[in-house]
Formats: sequence, structure tokens, C-alpha cells
Amino acid sequence: MASINLSLTDEQRALRAGVTEICKRYPGEYWRDLDSRREYPEKFVNELTQAGYLGCLIPTEYGGAGLGTREGGLILETIHANGGSASACHAQMYIMGTVLRHGSPAQKQAYLPKIATGELRLQAFGVTEPDAGSDTTQLKTTAVRTGDRYVVNGRKMFISRAQQSDLMLLLARTTPAEQVKRRTDGLSVFLIDIRGLKGLEIRPLRMMMNHSTNALFFDDVEIPADSLVGEEGTGFSYILSGMNAERILVASESIGDGRWFTDKAVAYSSQRVIFGKPIGANQGVQFPIAKAHTAVEAAALMRDKAAALFDAGEPCGAEANMAKYLASEAAWEAGNACIDCHGGYGYAEEYDVERKFRECRLYKTAPVNNNLVLAYVGEHVLGMPRSY
Repeated sequence: MASINLSLTDEQRALRAGVTEICKRYPGEYWRDLDSRREYPEKFVNELTQAGYLGCLIPTEYGGAGLGTREGGLILETIHANGGSASACHAQMYIMGTVLRHGSPAQKQAYLPKIATGELRLQAFGVTEPDAGSDTTQLKTTAVRTGDRYVVNGRKMFISRAQQSDLMLLLARTTPAEQVKRRTDGLSVFLIDIRGLKGLEIRPLRMMMNHSTNALFFDDVEIPADSLVGEEGTGFSYILSGMNAERILVASESIGDGRWFTDKAVAYSSQRVIFGKPIGANQGVQFPIAKAHTAVEAAALMRDKAAALFDAGEPCGAEANMAKYLASEAAWEAGNACIDCHGGYGYAEEYDVERKFRECRLYKTAPVNNNLVLAYVGEHVLGMPRSY
């Protein structure tokens, strides 16, 4: 039965302290430099990997730490609360869950121990397409079985970290849409090695934030038949089974962002003196910061509830979606309060506020748009008519 601890355990506090120590070695200057050059935080990710933090959700039998989603979220939250960005490595936590839950024993043994140690990186998640967007059932990328191989053709869009990953979890259609009874049928998941894969073209996309994002083009790409995860045609349900974890972990990053913004705003407004007093004494400055802090703390409670349900194996779709919604909105509110508090300095690169502001905005749109979260709550939680 799921239960929520309102305070961190000694082990969780030690986990947070360990991550914080690593983050101290990567201050704002490190992230600003990478952002200006749109480069991947290779050194930071390697250190997190070597410390075992990115393998925290992998069971101990495969070389991981065997921790829960709450601990995984705490790691990501701590990175963001210290001014960094876990978007460079967060996917490994939730992508590997598909392999763990649905992969064959041979796949688990071949990949999970190497992912845990960092020998292999699983950071690329090939789902989104140029024309399908959030309507995953309409994706057009195909994987056709030919003997002991599948031949993949199609395009993927906004696929992050494809150039920094060894492996990719790919969703493709193995049965034409017109031949299936339900639109969710006929989709399959593949775990593929993309290093030097013939026929795969990766085109980097320059985005608003440094997110290592790409467009992918598959032109008669041959992959081994044993790349298939689980049963052919049931991949949509496999992807859905990992989305709750994804939403909980992304919510944790937004909570970390919100706490960074409020801490930054409190510190600045307490020492910035205008007209003979700290600007934080003005309600016009103080109240938006206090309001943002309140929203962040409320989002954290929903995240904790969702994580507790997930780790207990109980249904948590509503909670995971609401946690992601509340956390991303709270972080955005905190970011606006922080910029307003800093005035012109909020737009100056050296203060890091503008960088974090750009980064936090992503989670109102991804991994699921907040309007779709509201549609989910309206239909599946409140029982209202389908709105799309």
C-alpha cells in the first residue's frame, strides 16, 4: 500500500547531499558556456554516471542501485535546484523501464548492466514525428520484417541526445494502420544500436534551449529482428507503461527549477536596496515570490503522491499527469517572479536567470502539452466528454 513520507529519510538526504556535491563542481559558468556553444555536458553526465546516479532505478541484480522513482526524482530535482539541467541525461532513467518491464531475459542481461555502468548510453527515445506530434497512433515510420531483420523507413522529429547515445528505443509501425482493429495496435518497440547505423541520418536542430535535439531520417535501415522488445504490435502499451515515470521525473526537474528561481529571487530581493530599503520589503516584489513558492510546494506534494503510488505498483496516471502539470506551471510562475525581481539583470546572461527561464518553459510543452493533461483529467478523471 502506498504511503507518503513528508520528510526525507536519512538515505534520501545523503543522496541529495551527494548529488549537490557534484553540482558544486559545475557552477553557472559551466552551463552558460555550454549553452552559448550548444554543447552537451559530457563531463557532468560522465561524473553522474560514474557515481551511479543514472543507474539508480536499475535493479541491483543488473548492477544498478535498485532505488525508487522518488529517489530518481530527488536526483533530478537536486540538479535543477542547483542551477544545472538534467535534461541531458534524464531519459536514461525512464527509457530503460521499458526494457526492464517488457524486454527478454537476454536483452536485460545484455544491456542493463552496461547501461548501469555507463559502458552503454540509452538516452534517445524515437517516438515523435513531424506530422504525428502527440497523436502517437498516427506515426508513419515503418518497420517491415524481412527474414532475420526489420527494415525501417521514416522520420522522427525533436529526438534529443541521438548524437550522444549508443542505443535508441524506437517506436515504429509494423502493421499498416488500415489493417488493425484498434488504432493503438500494430505499433512495435525496438531497442537498437545507432552507432554508425547505415541509412540513419541525424540532423541537429538549434532550439531555444541547449537540448541536443535532432531530426532523424531512416532510409532502408536494417536492424536485427532480436531488437524487438516484447511482442510485435503491442508497443503502444509498452510506451504508455513508462509515461507515468517520465511525468514524475520531469515534474521533479520543474520542482527543482521552481526552487532555484525562488531561492535566487529571495536572495536578490533581500540585498538589493532601492529608495532606502530592500526591494523584497515591497509587496509587489514579495508576494509573487511567495505565491510561486507556495505553488512549488503544492506541486511537490502531488509529485510525492504520484511517486509513492508508482513505486507501490498502484495506478497513478492521474497523479503523474497532474504532478507534471502543477510542477511545470509552478516553475514558470517562479521564473517570471524571479525575472521581475531582478529587473534588467534578469535578462543578463551572467545571472543565469534567462537561461533557466528558457529551459523551464519546455516542460509546459513536453513530454506532454499541459492542455493535453487537462484533457486527460477532464475525460478520464472527471468523466466529461472527450474534448479532442
